[in-house]
Amino acid sequence: MGNQVPWKERISYGLGDTASNLVFQMITMYLMFFYTDVYGLNVAAVGTLFLVARIIDAFDSPIFGMLIDRTSTRWGKSRPYFLWLALPFAVVAVLAFMTPDISDTGKIVYAYITYITLGILYAGINLPLTSLLPSMTSNSHERTVVNSVRMILGQLGGLIVSIGTLPLVASLGKGDQQQGFLWTMVLFASVAAILFFITFANTRERVQTASGTQAIPFKEGVKALKGNLPWWLLLFLNLFFWIAFTSKGQSTVFFLKYNLDREDLVPFLNGLNVLLMAGIALMPLVVKRIGKRNTMLLGIVIGAASQLTLYAAAAGSSIPLLIGAVVIGNVGLGLAAGLMFAMLADTVDYGEWRSGVRAQGLLTASSSFGVKFGMGIGGALAAWVLAIGHYVPNQQQQASGLAAIQFNFVWTPFICFLVCIGLLLFYRMEHVEQQMYKELEVKRQGDAAAVQA
Repeated sequence: MGNQVPWKERISYGLGDTASNLVFQMITMYLMFFYTDVYGLNVAAVGTLFLVARIIDAFDSPIFGMLIDRTSTRWGKSRPYFLWLALPFAVVAVLAFMTPDISDTGKIVYAYITYITLGILYAGINLPLTSLLPSMTSNSHERTVVNSVRMILGQLGGLIVSIGTLPLVASLGKGDQQQGFLWTMVLFASVAAILFFITFANTRERVQTASGTQAIPFKEGVKALKGNLPWWLLLFLNLFFWIAFTSKGQSTVFFLKYNLDREDLVPFLNGLNVLLMAGIALMPLVVKRIGKRNTMLLGIVIGAASQLTLYAAAAGSSIPLLIGAVVIGNVGLGLAAGLMFAMLADTVDYGEWRSGVRAQGLLTASSSFGVKFGMGIGGALAAWVLAIGHYVPNQQQQASGLAAIQFNFVWTPFICFLVCIGLLLFYRMEHVEQQMYKELEVKRQGDAAAVQA
């Protein structure tokens, strides 16, 4: 059983997240703006769409988790999904940013179909990235390093979207935003499909139990959840983190366009997401000193403090203070985001230690569930708050509209970060980690000897 993952494999694994983010960040940053200001959908209807779609397809994550646990191929359990779903995912991503000339009701129906389908395919191709990690190595620190590479390369995809989207929309659309968004998505989706094929070709699944390649029945997999408090805490932490991230991300373009009258700053401010990479790069060093839980706690505290600074910047219309708050916040949130998947991988081991069942697909499904349900709630809340504030697309906003935009940009993330801090105070897995890994290693050596015998 190998503990060290070669650099070629680390990078190939990370490129899968680059691919995911070329589509995911387009949804996070621009889909609400695209639906309201480009495609012309009613803002309240968009809020309902986000919530209903996410409620429907958030439950596909546990289904895909069970499918991964029951998958048995010569490529492993997780890797085949990159091969099977890369092209369908790319095609539906493009369809989601098309603007067919149909009735208002037809537009809503089209948005529901494409958005829900894209969410299902996102779960099917992104969840295997998370479930693959505990199979790449059994070494906890090596997982942290591999996950850091994933998160840095994932943020690279996000950075390309942050900086490149609006200039590409302007260039490819030649003044037509509908065509601009479509062709920008064609470009991003094509690159994403290629990168998923690279991830499939160059990664390996090494860590196996005695029944590692066999299908795990659902009833068996559920046993890994029993008494797995770290998993439950991370499930809800992931949910609130992505409500915060989505509300802020969806609101950035609105805040700069309407509250500060500086739409020209959108690519630059979104481009500061590159500083998430700085936090992710620092994360393994900080983890060595203070542990995973405390590192994530530190990062989210910094993120919460940056939201208060954003409020001060908005009150004084101070662009330098706004930029400073985003810089500090992104570094802090990089520490937290970089640990989410590594800590989930540890809960797979914890579930195996407590129950004897290694249900990596089902347990890591919480990552996709949290992301998608958090995106749904975050997007719906943001849209409904805009509707309550009487937001009108492409018009000068009333005071209530400006207040609604500011609430989405500043206060929703701040409240969610406080909830995350409270959840982390109950996370105690590091107290048993050494004993857990020692006992699991003895168990796996015994399983391996039994198989050879």
